Amino acid sequence: MNLAESIAAGASALSSNKLRSLLTMLGIIIGVGSVLAMISVGDGAKAIVMEEANRFGGADQFSLYRSSRIRKGNRWIRNRSKEYFTYDDVLAIEAEAPSVEMVVPRIPVWGGATIQGENGNEIKAGYHGITPTLQTSMDWDLHSGRFITDEDIQNKVRVCVIGFKLIDELFLGQDPIGKQVKIVYGTGYRPGRHSDEEDTRRLERLTVVGVMTPRGTSIRYGWDMDNHVFMPLTTMQDRFTGSDRVTMLSVQAKSVDLVYQAAEEVKTVMRKYHNGEDEFFRVRFTVESVGTLDRISKVLQITLSVIAFVSLVVGGIGIMNMMLVSVNERTREIGLRKAIGAKQGDILFQFLAESTTMCSIGGGFGVLLGFGIGYGVSRLASRFVTIVDQWPFVFAVEWVGISLVFSAMIGIGFGLYPAFRAANLQPVEALRTE
Repeated sequence: MNLAESIAAGASALSSNKLRSLLTMLGIIIGVGSVLAMISVGDGAKAIVMEEANRFGGADQFSLYRSSRIRKGNRWIRNRSKEYFTYDDVLAIEAEAPSVEMVVPRIPVWGGATIQGENGNEIKAGYHGITPTLQTSMDWDLHSGRFITDEDIQNKVRVCVIGFKLIDELFLGQDPIGKQVKIVYGTGYRPGRHSDEEDTRRLERLTVVGVMTPRGTSIRYGWDMDNHVFMPLTTMQDRFTGSDRVTMLSVQAKSVDLVYQAAEEVKTVMRKYHNGEDEFFRVRFTVESVGTLDRISKVLQITLSVIAFVSLVVGGIGIMNMMLVSVNERTREIGLRKAIGAKQGDILFQFLAESTTMCSIGGGFGVLLGFGIGYGVSRLASRFVTIVDQWPFVFAVEWVGISLVFSAMIGIGFGLYPAFRAANLQPVEALRTE
């Protein structure tokens, strides 16, 4: 009997006991299916974070911001430094940090202002002072109009670019280009304000020159970039803050691999122009969130792999038990086959083929189960998880191959003892068995 005939005989034995074979394979099916499903969900979450990083700056970027508290030894203390960022820092970094591609100075105000349209509609939203490099660094396309230009920066022009949602919220879906928005900020009037308290409310008018394409909400920080107003940095300094200070610097390295090197170069430049100080600001890396998720994903994969291994071992023990029962039930058949010329190798291959086929089929069903669960969870997450519009379905082909190979190895490993036991039966004694 050749190998093909052995496999055919094994498959025939499995088909004659379908229910028992299916129950025996459950451990393999559940182990493979649960791991593939969880890996699929985890890879979907990783894809969301990667997409988020690309939408809001990319993994090749990091931010510098002035912190209200700094770390001294093992405790946090108030930041009493008189140093702060200016546009001169941007020019210095771009000139003296070779690993830096560009620097985007920003003065963000994430909320607290009332934005009014010409028709009287108003919302609470944020506004930002930015430079033309913001569009390039975020790879953000225009929906209509134009972006902030260098001429706007030089002349402190009172223009702005608005997020996509403001078209409906402020202009009722009409074209906003050329129309004005009013930004009301400060304490202003409030119920219970004493009459002798100063009304610090201020109002500035800006002309809309562009509208950005939808960008969405940041999962990590909760920013809705489609609900903000963007104006020239110098306009914000002149009309809103009254100083040359810049709140934060977004720095883009020349590649992801150079991010940390670029950060060290930036710190060196900052020390040079800020009296040797580099503690008055903190650095936030976009790549850290991606790296953290990647580490969590790897830990999760290792944990699931251990759980799957235990499940597969339990399934393998069940398969070995069933194979031993099968050997006892088919002792006369084995003896008869040996009596008509079957060799030990033929019997060995038959039972190994049977156990391996059973585990491989179980692994295949496990792959289908994992695919179904992973797809179902991604659809449910898309429906009920409001932080994302669509939970991506990711199914790693390499893990499918690993699962099928490991399932076959379980079949071989746990089928060896029953197969050797069957192959070593003596024909005369086997034929005497009732």
